[in-house]
Amino acid sequence: MDWLKNVVDYGVISLLALLSIIAVSCAIERHLTYRRINLHDYQDKKSLELDLTAKLHLIATIASNSPYIGLLGTVLGIMMTFATMGKEGFMDTSKVMVGLALAMKATAAGLCVAIPSTVLYNLLLRRVKVFVFRWEIMNGRKAV
Repeated sequence: MDWLKNVVDYGVISLLALLSIIAVSCAIERHLTYRRINLHDYQDKKSLELDLTAKLHLIATIASNSPYIGLLGTVLGIMMTFATMGKEGFMDTSKVMVGLALAMKATAAGLCVAIPSTVLYNLLLRRVKVFVFRWEIMNGRKAV
């Protein structure tokens, strides 16, 4: 069952770390792009929206799925604990607590990725709406 511990410790946690890096890098890229946006360069609203919302779906996907990846690590950690308990029969509580702590670590990591990703997505989406509203005001169109 050591391989399962390694899957949770290194596989799930590493995947969540990678997803966190992707979400933050996409958010930084979007922020830098928004700083360079000139609303006068856009003749129609749809092309503006396409440019503004590029890569936002990645942040939203990471935000919504990272808790599930953390939950997967939790389930694997608890399975490992139960399997060890069943194989060894009588167990001391330290072995049980180590397995449960490993499971909770995966959950915490999933939430540590999901919460900032959700915040970043919402902040960037707000900026998109502001850009679109400003474009509509500049071009004399009513917001629908």
